Amino acid sequence: MIERQYTITNEQGLHARPASLLVQMASQSKSAVILVKDQKEFNAKSILGLMSVGAQKGAQVMIKIDGPDEEETVSKIEELFNSNFGE
Repeated sequence: MIERQYTITNEQGLHARPASLLVQMASQSKSAVILVKDQKEFNAKSILGLMSVGAQKGAQVMIKIDGPDEEETVSKIEELFNSNFGE
């Protein structure tokens, strides 16, 4: 299992567009991908799950990835966060 901590830097937080990008990325993975905020776990392959996170700018989130392609998946997700989801 790989765990990474990130800070949401998007001005409008984890809104629909960045959430959908994260869901697309997570859904391509064979691994389980979980987003954790305030000790609550959300399925990162579910747009409804991610939209209910309520992560505003500055929020700390953790991504947990567990499965056969976790290394590849964490690299792709890290790129998303580091690129500010293209915003």
